[in-house]
Amino acid sequence: MILDFHVHAGQGDGMTGPWDTTAPLAAYARRAREAGISHSILLPVFQSDYVQGNRDVAALVRADPGRWTGFAMVHAVRDRDRVHAMIEEAVLRLGLRGIKVHHHDAPIHRQVCDAAQRWQLPVLYDPGGDVGALSLLAQTHPSVAFVFAHLGSFADDWAAQRRVIDLIERHPNLFADTAGVRRFDLLEEALHRAGPHKLLFGSDGPWLHPGLELAKIRALRPSADAFASIAGGNALRLLRRVSVA
Repeated sequence: MILDFHVHAGQGDGMTGPWDTTAPLAAYARRAREAGISHSILLPVFQSDYVQGNRDVAALVRADPGRWTGFAMVHAVRDRDRVHAMIEEAVLRLGLRGIKVHHHDAPIHRQVCDAAQRWQLPVLYDPGGDVGALSLLAQTHPSVAFVFAHLGSFADDWAAQRRVIDLIERHPNLFADTAGVRRFDLLEEALHRAGPHKLLFGSDGPWLHPGLELAKIRALRPSADAFASIAGGNALRLLRRVSVA
């Protein structure tokens, strides 16, 4: 199975750009199908109320659970006092299987990590290039799998992405997704240094073309086993850990 670990979906209310307004899935689903991608992780777009955003993503998943899996999104500051309640609802009522946090909202903190630990959820964290303290996550919550979006920086911050490669190579519970990574030599370095078990294919759909993003993984010329790990096996392994007890 080829699984896209990083796809945005639903409606936002900011209207400063697509990232906080709307992420329609029709064109993405067609492109993904043509590329051989059979399953995708859906993430809410930026918005003022992630409780509603999480419910909207859950509704999309319920409509086609064979095609989609959903993650809950939280604002690390605005939702600080309700993180545990939000994640409990996300897991028990909505059937969501992970947590998304973005540094654009606020840096990740202990309450988010504690909630992830409680339910054994993977955390997809976009640090926005601010990678200085990321090694602390591995130390304070070693049982939580943290996946750094865009190899640490969508803004093509070469130094930050090199630092993330160091981190995922060193710490067993730190991973990175490949969505929107433009410097191909860094993808090669991440594969060779950290290994295929530390990378997860992601496209940043619907705004980036999933077929083009997947082509970068194929261009790495991984072995069949390595490709299977990056293209879906690693994601499935993280998702199997989710607790609903």
